[in-house]
Amino acid sequence: MNENLFTSFIAPTMMGLPIVTLIIMLPSLLFPAPKRLINNRTISIQQWLIQLTSKQMMAIHNQKGQTWSLMLMSLIMFIGSTNILGLLPHSFTPTTQLSMNLGMAIPLWSATVFTGFRHKTKASLAHFLPQGTPAPLIPMLVIIETISLFIQPVALAVRLTANITAGHLLIHLIGGATLALLNISTMTAFITFIILILLTILEFAVALIQAYVFTLLVSLYLHDNT
Repeated sequence: MNENLFTSFIAPTMMGLPIVTLIIMLPSLLFPAPKRLINNRTISIQQWLIQLTSKQMMAIHNQKGQTWSLMLMSLIMFIGSTNILGLLPHSFTPTTQLSMNLGMAIPLWSATVFTGFRHKTKASLAHFLPQGTPAPLIPMLVIIETISLFIQPVALAVRLTANITAGHLLIHLIGGATLALLNISTMTAFITFIILILLTILEFAVALIQAYVFTLLVSLYLHDNT
């Protein structure tokens, strides 16, 4: 109980060297490339889920936007598997680090914006100034639209970081309360343990939902610029 509440969010090191890179590469081992003519059930389910998600997410895109399908599917698989692995005991979740989430959000957002300015220059510039704006409000609206544009990657990263971090903190607090109540009231500790199990199940759902929301928003930014 004397352990710092934020200890689990500190990037782990081995012999003074950070091992975050190895942790980030770990989820790729969960999705092996099929090498058999007939796949086993695990790979078949994985491929079915990937095809279902890809079909749903790419339905709104034109041919140019559909070239991003591999990137978006890789993104949702990486974030989802990283979030789920972070729920294991004594594990580290890279997506609780704002720096990493910004490192994913900013390049993807920049690529969608640059794509829009390259292929739809007039339409992209038109977003900064809605049609029919009174002349005195033009400078203010341009500033507001510019700020809202640059806030998009920050909102992407902060949303993912806040949701994953909040879930981990709740699990940590309720787990500590369960251990503390074990010596006071067994019945109360049992009820708290049931709450902890339900919260853990909820966090598994949140881990997948946040991966889907992050990728879906990137997909919507891409749709607006292609």
